[in-house]
Amino acid sequence: MSNIIVLGSGAFGIALAIMCDNAGHSVTIWSKFPEELEEIKNTGESSKLRGVKVPSSIHLTNDNHDITGKDIVIVGIPSSFVRSVMKEVSPFISENTVIVNTSKGLENLTFKRMSEVISEECPDRAVVVLTGPSHAEELSIGVPTTVAVASKSIKSAEYIQDIFTTDTLRLYVNADMIGCELGGAMKNVIALACGISDGLGFGDNTKAALMTRGIHEITSLGLELGAELDTFSGLTGIGDLIVTCTSAHSRNRRAGILIGQGMSPEDAVKKVGTVEGYYCCEVAHGLAKKIGVEMPITNELYHLLFEGGKAVASMGKLMGRPNRHECEHYTTLEQLQKLDKLRHE
Repeated sequence: MSNIIVLGSGAFGIALAIMCDNAGHSVTIWSKFPEELEEIKNTGESSKLRGVKVPSSIHLTNDNHDITGKDIVIVGIPSSFVRSVMKEVSPFISENTVIVNTSKGLENLTFKRMSEVISEECPDRAVVVLTGPSHAEELSIGVPTTVAVASKSIKSAEYIQDIFTTDTLRLYVNADMIGCELGGAMKNVIALACGISDGLGFGDNTKAALMTRGIHEITSLGLELGAELDTFSGLTGIGDLIVTCTSAHSRNRRAGILIGQGMSPEDAVKKVGTVEGYYCCEVAHGLAKKIGVEMPITNELYHLLFEGGKAVASMGKLMGRPNRHECEHYTTLEQLQKLDKLRHE
């Protein structure tokens, strides 16, 4: 039996807490918001995961001292708050504790992945990334689910694999932290675009195009940053993209539908709640410009979300782009220049 604490009382953190409790581990949920813990204590469930009972055996706390001495700390908070929370709790995380990050996003201004942020605030601790196609609504009730775990320390990743594996949750170890985290963050951007397409009344053809060209964009960005190509055809690439772009559980897709139907991006985010793709789009747009990666879907979504662009016009721009070879996104600028030279010889 392991001693586990979940930082954050969001839907996915609660789902993992329930899963770990059902597996016989000692589980605590920590939150900075006492009212959220009181809701769970008084009603037996959270409004963030309606209809799912939280076992009374799960301890609830907002005391940082309860973090000390845990075998595993699960980070289940929105990406924009990861640095501030980890800075606060770092002194209470024991030296041998394994930190498991489930937050999906990129840090604004620094463009850093969440594992990098956590490692900066909690140095000398093992950090494992858990990511993949896993809606909290399904994970919490035992729907068969498969995810990946990645870490600089394969031993730590295998440790989490062993602890978290149950009859309904299967984990695969992946050594590519960069690819796993980028896939998990960027799929929210493409899901937001797919939701807008649905809101506009476009069909399956359009969504399939956005998803397929979306994974090309994610892959192009990932390869430029040092990720492995195979990762993007796996659970944290196409797997997470499929579930987030197509499911009614997806907050990013729901927000996109509202935007496509005419609601302002700001109001859509406010109505739906945490919409990671909204924030990640802004960061990814800046990162792509900085390193020179072409990401037309991300760029048009940024224009729509932050520059007052119109969805139908953005779709027209995407459809009217110059003709291309399908796999050119997977090559570097230097390789493209060589290819162009060969064409003219």
